Amino acid sequence: MAAKKILMITGDYTEDYETMVPFQALLMVGHAVHAVCPGKKAGQQVRTAIHDFEGDQTYSEKPGHNFTLNASFDEIDPASYDALVIPGGRAPEYLRLNPQVIACVQHFAQANKPIAAICHGAQLLAAAGVLAGRTCSAYPACAPEVKAAGGSFADIPVDQAQVDGNLVTAPAWPAHPAWLAKFLQVLGTRIEL
Repeated sequence: MAAKKILMITGDYTEDYETMVPFQALLMVGHAVHAVCPGKKAGQQVRTAIHDFEGDQTYSEKPGHNFTLNASFDEIDPASYDALVIPGGRAPEYLRLNPQVIACVQHFAQANKPIAAICHGAQLLAAAGVLAGRTCSAYPACAPEVKAAGGSFADIPVDQAQVDGNLVTAPAWPAHPAWLAKFLQVLGTRIEL
């Protein structure tokens, strides 16, 4: 397996687990992962939030860790990356307002490169206009956005993942094992035991 170069677009109040776990897991299997945030440079941090499911009508939010970026958004060239990861949390809500972020997501979709999005990451996919005719999972509150963008919402269990060609999506962090396994398959990553 040739190592892949993966771009992760994140921001303040990205979901802690949905940022930290894929970042570390993809590094662990030998891929290069560059975590970036518009307006921030390598070495700076984004605040994360921990979203939990405690029986309320929606998730609860608690402060997470500070996550250190290892690349600068204004220095990346999306064409030099093999795949894209979009964590959830509140970050996609405002990242979708950034034209450079939208152009970046569109590049990966148009080039048919692997894209992994989880939870509220679908908000960024919808805003980029890349869901038309696609099946996408997300946090259930994002279903109207997926549908409004012309996509089909996959209402799957919170610990499962959905694959539609190059697009790998999941409802929330409990799906990490399934989501990351399916993303690694789409990437062509082989792990031998």
